[in-house]
Amino acid sequence: MGDSPTLKPLVQAAFCVSKGLKHSFFDVENFFVVDCGKKWYKCLFLHYIKSADIRMVQLLGEFDCKLDAKGRLMVPSNLKKQLPNVEQEGLVVNRGFEKHLVIYPKKVWEGIVEELSKLNQYEKKNREFVRFFTRGATELTLDASGRVNLPKSLMEFAGIESEVVLACQFDKIELWSKDAYDNLLDYEPEDFANLAEEVMGNKNRGEDGK
Repeated sequence: MGDSPTLKPLVQAAFCVSKGLKHSFFDVENFFVVDCGKKWYKCLFLHYIKSADIRMVQLLGEFDCKLDAKGRLMVPSNLKKQLPNVEQEGLVVNRGFEKHLVIYPKKVWEGIVEELSKLNQYEKKNREFVRFFTRGATELTLDASGRVNLPKSLMEFAGIESEVVLACQFDKIELWSKDAYDNLLDYEPEDFANLAEEVMGNKNRGEDGK
């Protein structure tokens, strides 16, 4: 029996219970009956997705980088280690909500696109959001040296010339010009503790604050 196309790669295990029946074989999704000579066995076919495929992407780190003369970005080795399938799957880069770019692992981007596709396209605000959010989105492929070519239009949008900062943020990577990133940090909230309380203070509480 072939693997389910939506669950590859996977490891399958069958657990059989004797039912005292006889002959033939048929498949009903994850449940089937198999011939074993004199008896039929009812089998539960379990699918196990490899942990590397189901774990949530959690990227960490901040990296100062410099583009080469052709505008290529070398993916830092410590970041590349956190993206085990990046050479096969590639990345996607698009505009951020501020003057920066955002790089996504391919599977993370596919999940975002799936969510966008659920928006009601008959509503103008939804169409505008999708249009501007995906504007300029480009697939990135690593070359043999671990470099990616950043689109010129996106570099101009973010004011990127040479020195950049890669700032990991959960399942994505923000890409800033170094000057813009340094300026951003210069204007961080004066009272970060109060901001943290305002944003996260009631995160694990009910609506009544208890």
